[in-house]
Amino acid sequence: MQILRHYEHVPPGLQGGVYALGNFDGVHLGHRQVIGRAAEIANELGVPLGVLVFEPHPQQFFFPDRPFFRLTPFRAKARLLEKLGVDVLAALPFDARMSQKLAPEFVLDVLVEGLRAVHVVAGYDFRFGKARGGDAAALSYMGGMEGFGVSIVDEVRDGGEAYSSTRIRELLAQGDPRGAAKLLGHWWTVETHIQQGDQRGRTIGFPTANLPLEDHVEPALGVYAVKVEIEDGPHKGLYDGVANVGRRPTFDKKDVLLEAHIFDFAGDIYGAHAAVSFIEYLRPERKFDGLDSLKAQIAADSEKARAVLAALPAGA
Repeated sequence: MQILRHYEHVPPGLQGGVYALGNFDGVHLGHRQVIGRAAEIANELGVPLGVLVFEPHPQQFFFPDRPFFRLTPFRAKARLLEKLGVDVLAALPFDARMSQKLAPEFVLDVLVEGLRAVHVVAGYDFRFGKARGGDAAALSYMGGMEGFGVSIVDEVRDGGEAYSSTRIRELLAQGDPRGAAKLLGHWWTVETHIQQGDQRGRTIGFPTANLPLEDHVEPALGVYAVKVEIEDGPHKGLYDGVANVGRRPTFDKKDVLLEAHIFDFAGDIYGAHAAVSFIEYLRPERKFDGLDSLKAQIAADSEKARAVLAALPAGA
């Protein structure tokens, strides 16, 4: 997959594709309907399949002081899109200049002159241009005027519930990673580098890999059954584990940290890039009166997590 960071001076070989338009945070099953429709049209026309997103997310540009909300930071999003067969990911910078483009300017500058898109696909609620002035109807009209095709995908629902990034965030905040996974089509995952922590875990027999949440939305604080994928280094592989997301009140900490204990593992993985997938919420975080009670609870959590993970279908 080729990644474009600008829309000006696009190499000719990357122009002329079919583009799915949106932020696609989470790349959930509703998003996949939009991208899937674009893939069908690209295949029919024999042209590249592209996805256009903005980096940073426009909300981060307009509201930099708000808490992190993203389900999938850029690296995770790119990985998911590549698995869907996307040929070109146009990750365009959302800055002051982009924020001031009127809807017609966005169409002419980015879609027509820059990417030379032959067809675009968007969800029914897609908005674009300064002050979100353009909508699906405007996009269809401008496509007809400028000579590129436009397809609009209606709302996608799972029974009575619409696929929505907002709804997925709500489920994670409620401690329901399985519900979130049902809408995502994959486990929700935190991907970042493992940092060296206080190393208290190894003193009680439960060493942990410490990962900052960084740009990820904050899920319900507490203990989870998890899958941990070490993505590089000599210990590369997929492991079962148990993790705590929280402020570690037993040690009077205040920052939120993800601490994952990998079962039956011994090795130095500091600095490695890891992906921790949240499978099931086991209990809320709480403060313990000493290391012995904490150690006993971690042992109980580990047994419960092992049982949860052993019950997953093969390949899940």
